[in-house]
Amino acid sequence: MKRQLILEDGTCFIGEGFGADTEKSGEVVFNTGMTGYQEILSDPSYCNQIITMTYPLIGNYGINRDDFESIIPAISGLVVREVAELPSNWRNQLSLSDYLKQKHIPGISGIDTRKLTRIIRKTGTMKGMICGIDKKPEQMLQHLLATVTVTDQVRRVSTKTAYRNPGRGFRVVLVDYGMKQGILRELNDRGCDIIVVPYNTTAEEVLQLHPDGIMLSNGPGDPADVKEGIALIQGVQGKVPLFGICLGHQLFALANGAETEKMKFGHRGSNHPVKDLQTGKVALTSQNHGYTVDEESLSKTELEVTHIALNDGTVEGLKHKTLQAFTVQYHPEASPGPEDANYLFDQFIQMMDLNKTKGELTCQNVQI
Repeated sequence: MKRQLILEDGTCFIGEGFGADTEKSGEVVFNTGMTGYQEILSDPSYCNQIITMTYPLIGNYGINRDDFESIIPAISGLVVREVAELPSNWRNQLSLSDYLKQKHIPGISGIDTRKLTRIIRKTGTMKGMICGIDKKPEQMLQHLLATVTVTDQVRRVSTKTAYRNPGRGFRVVLVDYGMKQGILRELNDRGCDIIVVPYNTTAEEVLQLHPDGIMLSNGPGDPADVKEGIALIQGVQGKVPLFGICLGHQLFALANGAETEKMKFGHRGSNHPVKDLQTGKVALTSQNHGYTVDEESLSKTELEVTHIALNDGTVEGLKHKTLQAFTVQYHPEASPGPEDANYLFDQFIQMMDLNKTKGELTCQNVQI
């Protein structure tokens, strides 16, 4: 079953189809992770994106019940060099192709993913479409160019109603902008009493839940489109400890007067080195983002850079100079990827503990 991937610059790749026999479009991006494709596919931050895996063989250990980051995947499509038809692993329950069929997601294999990755690195991410070989590329290109870029990805993937994940520890209100389940797992492991709320929950509604801390989750899209998140942060920071991840980090920057900008092709993979400017230590991190905080814009704010990416020097962590709030651009819940950075959850617990016992806290009291 032949399929084609058409890019908005007119480039056309022809390969073999797998997964669902359907037609979908989205932003074409690439991920450099060698493993963890199940977590990548189910990460809500990939909403409306077609993911290209740079590692050549994908699907070799199948799909299992444990490694999902969300129940309903939000990706538009998957591009691989070779897809494993007969996975082999003791946890395997379903092949990758069968899983994509169940979720109505098309895949294409057998194309030169190195060439595709080079195109994206040179020209930047762009719109693309996976469709049948029977469709005329010229007509599909015109249709693709006329497609309006979506800006409501967070609304699509956020929970529609608040719910509780009970525990006996600190109460954490987790704002779901496209939350990975790994964040819940790390907070659960530390005994937190978690209340997950939708992206458009107001500051007043959050504070009425009497949280000991607030977690801002990861999520898809342009942070400037999430006006509700910016307003919430401005209404709660300084009142309870705050910890943000990925999109939560970007929203925190915007809420404090900084600016964000779209990256050429983003950071997506599980092997990105990040340096802690206070300790000098380097952690290998899992990343998935297409926007970054403009470092020059921080000079007019009360924010301080705590971490930088060693590959390109971009901002990877922030803290407020006087308020109890810190954020990181990468994923300390580390799914998929290394677990070098999950100590940040311990620091969040420490911050809530100090705040509860002393009644007053700044980031100067906690090593971040």
